[in-house]
Formats: sequence, C-alpha cells, structure tokens
Amino acid sequence: MPPTKFEMMAEQEKIEIKPYSKQELASLYKIGVRSMTTWLQPFEKAIGKRHGRYYNMKQVRYIFDKLGFPGD
Repeated sequence: MPPTKFEMMAEQEKIEIKPYSKQELASLYKIGVRSMTTWLQPFEKAIGKRHGRYYNMKQVRYIFDKLGFPGD
C-alpha cells in the first residue's frame, strides 16, 4: 500500500505516525496539555476514546488531519 499524505509528511519532518499520549501531542505542537485538550474537544466523538494514556495510530492520523501536521 502506498504511503499516505501524512506518512510522507512525517518522513520529511521526522515525526512518526505512532501512538502518542496527549502530553506528547501537545509537545509536538509546542502547546500545553490544557490547550491540546481544548483543541481536541470539538473532535472528541470522531477521535474516540484513548487506549490507556495513548491515542492509537488511526486516531493520531485523524488528529493530524484536523489540526494540521505539527510544525506546519
């Protein structure tokens, strides 16, 4: 299967599409955890629940799609 747009961008930026915690995502976007929570709030239903502390790869792709790739 060919790489997705986000996987290609991740290769360029050296940011992996992998499970991330909310803290790690906030760090990628260079914001606080509270701000990340606010940014994700409109998409909570579509993103779904985290698995433990982590968003799975499908959820991370969705977050990058909605919020833009970190560093853009």
